[in-house]
Amino acid sequence: MKNELIKIKLILPLQKAPLVHCITNDITLETVANTILYLGGKPIMSSDTREFSSLFQSTDALLLNMGRLNESHEQSLSQASSLADMTKKPTVVDLVGYGITNERTKLGMAMARNHPTVIKGNTSEIRRFVGLPSLAKGIDGASSDQHDQALKDLILSLKQITTEYADTVFVATGKKDVIVQNDKHLILSNGVDELDKFVGTGDMVGAIITTLLAVGEDPWVASQFAISYLNVAAEKALSLTNGMENFRREVLNQIDLLGRNQQWATKIKYSNF
Repeated sequence: MKNELIKIKLILPLQKAPLVHCITNDITLETVANTILYLGGKPIMSSDTREFSSLFQSTDALLLNMGRLNESHEQSLSQASSLADMTKKPTVVDLVGYGITNERTKLGMAMARNHPTVIKGNTSEIRRFVGLPSLAKGIDGASSDQHDQALKDLILSLKQITTEYADTVFVATGKKDVIVQNDKHLILSNGVDELDKFVGTGDMVGAIITTLLAVGEDPWVASQFAISYLNVAAEKALSLTNGMENFRREVLNQIDLLGRNQQWATKIKYSNF
């Protein structure tokens, strides 16, 4: 992890402004776009399948988010996922609501089979993905899925499916965040409870990972950076504000400001159990 911390410190500022193609839900569209902009990337928020052939020739990475699913959104996600597999485009799949309906489960599994670079979701969504039970309702995670034994079970299950998802990085977010790739794993534990009280924080993690993949960062390091950067930004934001709306705005403000000082990375809390 020490070598990875050195890499994380040097990621910002980005050496180029990558073009990041996002197919995400309209509830968090602006938040996702601004997150990418504040990091130094250039978002293009297109779900029109007629554009995909041209866009795939110029974009550097792809974010696929299942939030607020409808038939049109499903078609866009499915077609972009297949094109990403064909063109080997760096891709993040966010399994929002996986397992709560047949439609989301089928779509999420189909996109996963297209070998995305990173598959992410909250802990409950990723538990359902690997076939573990969860008491979570809707798109929010359940606290019962965050106990140490539950996280250990999740890590073991993810490692057992690596033959099907060779080299894919799995990210499961929650009170403690889990990253798994093949036979290695990491637990990250920064953050504040207030992050669960406004919409889009999980989508922001996906946006940050995708932006870093777009400049060629290793997906394992990019995932560590994204989770830690958002959580440390939130810790800083909470210390500066009162009230949720002020906190929400300051989190985005810190996405812009935090990386100007490499010392933010010294606050990362990590373990392997």
